[in-house]
Amino acid sequence: MVSQEVRDTVKQLFREYMERRHLRKTMERYAVLDAIYSIEGHFDVEDLYKLMEKAHFRVSMGTIYNTVALLLDAHLIVKHQFGMTAQYEKCYSCETHHHLICTQCGKVTEVTSKALRNTIESMKFRNFTQTHYSLYVYGICVSCKRANTRKLKKQQKTNKK
Repeated sequence: MVSQEVRDTVKQLFREYMERRHLRKTMERYAVLDAIYSIEGHFDVEDLYKLMEKAHFRVSMGTIYNTVALLLDAHLIVKHQFGMTAQYEKCYSCETHHHLICTQCGKVTEVTSKALRNTIESMKFRNFTQTHYSLYVYGICVSCKRANTRKLKKQQKTNKK
């Protein structure tokens, strides 16, 4: 859960971003920001729309898409491309984490590894200054692996008959 202090800071940063770009500071844009910072983990635009609808805050999909684009540009959220779907997550004051993505069911699991983070952040690249990174590890989750094993055993039994 994000603290009220983080929510206030993010709102202030977004307000300053909109002022620099001479954009209207609307109640809807702030509501989208607040909804995003109430979500734990990843979300897509449809998830965000449903969350806001559930909270009885009516906002159009166009407003959500436009606000998400602004928040990306303001570096208050990040976009991930997990397979065919774009997902987002808040990024201000969030711990560095990595993503394990099951290539079979699409499940995304967040993991943290201090050793891995330290290794990547301490790397020096020729003619390049590192500012941030993302790490995606693709494989098969334990649920899919079990299902595959059961399916294989069942096929083997059927073939023996």
